[in-house]
Amino acid sequence: MTFKSLGVTEFFIDKLVDHDISKPYPIQKEAIPVILKGKDILGIAKTGSGKTLSYVIPVLMSLIGNLGPRNRKANALILVPTRELANQVKEVFRSFALNLPERIKTLAVYGGVSINTQMQALQGVHVLVATPGRLIELIESNAVEIFDIDTLVLDEADKILDLGFKDEIDKILALLPKKRQNLLFSATLTENVEDLNRVLLNDPVVIKIEADKFDIELIEQKAYLVDANKKGLLLRHLINKENMDNVLVFTSSTKKADNLAEKLFKNGIIAASTHGKKSQTARTLALTNFKSGYIQVLVATDLLSRGIDIDSLPHVINFDLPRSPKDYVHRIGRTGRAETKGVAISILTTDDLHHFKVIQKKMGSRVNVIDANEMV
Repeated sequence: MTFKSLGVTEFFIDKLVDHDISKPYPIQKEAIPVILKGKDILGIAKTGSGKTLSYVIPVLMSLIGNLGPRNRKANALILVPTRELANQVKEVFRSFALNLPERIKTLAVYGGVSINTQMQALQGVHVLVATPGRLIELIESNAVEIFDIDTLVLDEADKILDLGFKDEIDKILALLPKKRQNLLFSATLTENVEDLNRVLLNDPVVIKIEADKFDIELIEQKAYLVDANKKGLLLRHLINKENMDNVLVFTSSTKKADNLAEKLFKNGIIAASTHGKKSQTARTLALTNFKSGYIQVLVATDLLSRGIDIDSLPHVINFDLPRSPKDYVHRIGRTGRAETKGVAISILTTDDLHHFKVIQKKMGSRVNVIDANEMV
């Protein structure tokens, strides 16, 4: 199947070629034709499966020839859970809209930065990418209106609800026009997402792309058992022994992330931390430097386990195990993407063994645990 057969126009096919994308991923095969027909969608697919392009291209195609004067009234509203994902989605829209016959303006708005700058930039916006809290602030300040949008997209809907944005979503939905297209994308179909589906979507086409065995096999999972006071030593040993030059490390708290990055840096490993307590400028800089290769190790909380595109990331390390098997899947899913193999490593103590067995059982896979105390 080709993008042309899905109804994608030549302009965007050329854009896809420029981005080295020659064939559609499963979610794109299913979603693009349905969206182009104007139907509502409930799309369930794992992080890194190509969801963003599955709605970016149809939304842009629908805007061509239908822009008109908008004066702070966006045509399309994209709701996302985090600032990082907002910027990522914005860049995808801008990249694929570049050199269109009509200028399509995309803007990302989120908290943690000056609201005044965002207010000024809203003039003439066509595609508005927003986190729920900041959007409501802008609406209450009369800086933007959403009663006339044509398309609503909720990206990573389960994460939006997990982060406690249900009240904000309810407020936003109450302000939207009744006649609109709704696109709801989620990595998992939780009870909250089901509730939102019933309220939001009108006779939706349900698309569920299962993570199959091939996806899991792209990720080589390893686990090392070590005394708690040796975890840092083992991490440094693994990074140096395996010559890891691009590794994402997950910790359980912001304080641990900062401390671990500092210790790595003191031991000659170029590292930085990123989490929700960092300023937006610091978070953007850390992610940009990591993607460019200037930073060898990025230490993060679960903030980055969802919705961030880091192409060809070879290694992910769980310095601390996540609380739930679902979060474990999202974490290791940062590697082994786009048909590229990756390695996911978990550093365990004896206290983690039972929880790790639960995670393996939920995943339906078994990971051999190696005693690493003699390695460090």
